[in-house]
Amino acid sequence: MIDRLDRELHFHQLTLGIRAQRQELLASNIANADTPHYKARDIDFRSTLENAISGRADGALAMSRTSAGHLDGEGGNRFGAAVSYRTEHQSAVDGNTVDMDVERGAFAENAIQIEAALTFVREKFRHMQAAIQGQ
Repeated sequence: MIDRLDRELHFHQLTLGIRAQRQELLASNIANADTPHYKARDIDFRSTLENAISGRADGALAMSRTSAGHLDGEGGNRFGAAVSYRTEHQSAVDGNTVDMDVERGAFAENAIQIEAALTFVREKFRHMQAAIQGQ
């Protein structure tokens, strides 16, 4: 029963995880809007989700452990997301590439996508509860 529940929610788990990782990157961009030479970063959600579903980790750096005491070399790249630098719309004197209008828009859009994914999960649980109760 738990395995089936896990299979049913696996896609939503991946989606929410990738969206959360993207939200962290966008928040980092906004927080560093005044940092000299900071380069805005983002991930391509579609390709990252495809990589996560297929089990590929194209963007992740694979490191080998030569000793049992070594830590895993995964870092913060849980889904094989290829973190890339955002294209510069207008150059700044200090070398910063953060465009606050673009970042705020992407942040708001991603937040709405997270809310939509949570609504899908909530509805899935509501339907399961109705099936269990026999309604």
